[in-house]
Order: sequence, then structure tokens, then C-alpha cells
Amino acid sequence: MASSANSASGPAPWSTTNTAAAPPATPPRTPTSNPREVTTDVTTQQAPPEKTDAETVIRTENVTKRFGGLVAVDSVDMHVDHGEIVGLIGPNGAGKSTLFNCITGTLPADEGHIHLRDEEITGWPEHRIAGAGLGRMFQQTRVYREMSVRENLIASAQRNNRFLAQFRRPDEATLDRADELLAYVDLDGLADVRAGRMSFGQQKLLEFAMALMADPEILLMDEPAGGINPSMIEQLLDYIRETNTEEDVTILLIEHNMDFVMEIADRIYALAHGERIAEGTPEEIQSDERVLDAYLGRE
Repeated sequence: MASSANSASGPAPWSTTNTAAAPPATPPRTPTSNPREVTTDVTTQQAPPEKTDAETVIRTENVTKRFGGLVAVDSVDMHVDHGEIVGLIGPNGAGKSTLFNCITGTLPADEGHIHLRDEEITGWPEHRIAGAGLGRMFQQTRVYREMSVRENLIASAQRNNRFLAQFRRPDEATLDRADELLAYVDLDGLADVRAGRMSFGQQKLLEFAMALMADPEILLMDEPAGGINPSMIEQLLDYIRETNTEEDVTILLIEHNMDFVMEIADRIYALAHGERIAEGTPEEIQSDERVLDAYLGRE
């Protein structure tokens, strides 16, 4: 896994330039291919979640969240099937992160139902949902800046297990898993470096490894490509693909980098003003009139 100068070939109307600083690029890995094909008709109005042959691991039904008079999420139906990488796009204020917060139990939904596999988790506390196999990465990194990189992974493992004493010495399996994940994201050479000394892109990779310490079955990623140098984009794409295919982790991600999400997602949901306005393959989303008008724009 490693970096390249660009994440996608050719200009696109939604392309952006990111000038954030990053460490020198590492030698590229060969990206893992994704053989799955998911064909879904674009919908431009709310409808019940589609029936599929695959196991549905996340399902929302009419999920609504209000803040006073503001409806941040408005009756959103969505499903994510086992093994998929699903993108969630939309302009700022569309309700994407609020929907994530409802799914993970960070915020209670005011209306609707949320299912994790066959079990309704509406109203569950955050730690119980995490314990059921749902992991999360945040838009802004939440690493322990004064700890070493390795200590961050160990602390993450202890934080994810509410029944272990926080200051108990980590067992050998935890230490081995931490070193395995540091090698996986090419941070093993920085294991003893204080996390606050790393670049923002490296901290994103560290948080990715921290999320994997809990061995999640499903990982929600809030803008994984946001704020990192373009030279690291291909590296990040590679890590996410390998996690999806080799670790069997289903992924739902929010992303504003359209080249990134169009390249990696099997399906995409588009939100605007808290409402779901479209759902389909990347090709379908790129040509959907409502998405073009609300978000992607036209040439």
C-alpha cells in the first residue's frame, strides 16, 4: 500500500485540489481489485429500502433528527449490505454526519428505526453499538497526541473494552495486534514517535488503525480523505480496499472528494437538506439530475 501523485485520471467537474502538507510518499503497493458489481436503479424520492440477496448489515427506516426547528435528517431510508463499500455524499449541512451520529448512538434519532443486521438498535447507547461490531472514524482525528503511536493503539483497545481495567498491562495478543496494524498502515517505523509530531495524514492512518483494533464488522468513516495531501490518496484507497476485501469489513463512508468516492464506492447515497435525493452506482449518481443540481454541478 502506498501513495501516488493522483487518485484518479483526468479532470472532473467536481475535482478539488488539496494543499495540506504530508510526509514523503512511500513506494506504491499494487491496489487490490474489487470484483463486486452492484447494480441499483437511482431513486429520486424516498422509498422503502430495496430488497437484496445479500445480508443487510445496516438499515435505516424513516430516520429523522431535529435540532429545534431545524430538521437535520428527514425520513432517510438507507441500507448497506455485507461486503459493500457505500458512499454518502452531499453539500455541507446535508445531514451526513448527523445520520452517522444517529447510527452509532452518539445522538438519538427522533423518529424512525435503525437496524444492525437483524436487530433493531434504535436507542441503544454508543458503547453497546460499538460492542456489536460497529466502528467509526471521525472527520477530525482523535488520537492521543502525547502518547506514542503504539500506545495509541493499545489505549484504543482498552477504550473499546469497557470491562477491562484501563491501566491493566496489555496482553501479548493486544501488543501483537497493535504491531500488526502499524505494519499494515506502514507506520511501524514510527511506533515510538509521539503521535502529535506526525502529519495530519499520518494521524488519519493512525486513527484508521485504532478503529481496526476493535475488529469491527462494519466501519463508518467520516471524510477519510479530507485534509490529507493528494500524494497519500492512492495509499488510503489501497488500505480501505484491502480492509474491505481481506479483513471482510463492510464500509460506509462520507466523502467530499468526488474522485475518491467515485473510484472506491460500490453504491452511493446523496443527501441534500437532510433528505435522501438519490441512490445508485457511481456512474448513475454522476448523471443524476438532482445530484448535479444540488451538489456536483455541471460543466
